[in-house]
Amino acid sequence: MFPAMGMQEMLIIMVVVLLLFGSKRLPELARGIGKSMREFRKAAEDVKKEIDISDDIK
Repeated sequence: MFPAMGMQEMLIIMVVVLLLFGSKRLPELARGIGKSMREFRKAAEDVKKEIDISDDIK
């Protein structure tokens, strides 16, 4: 669907993020994104386990 991002696109995105949030807020932002991704993966695994359990019961 979407082509893979190249190095130039990633660099442009990083510069824009740096300009928007500033260098002091970037570590905070990265921690927040990392925490959100961990929670999302955990929730996805929980849903996957629930589906597997319900398939075993039927």
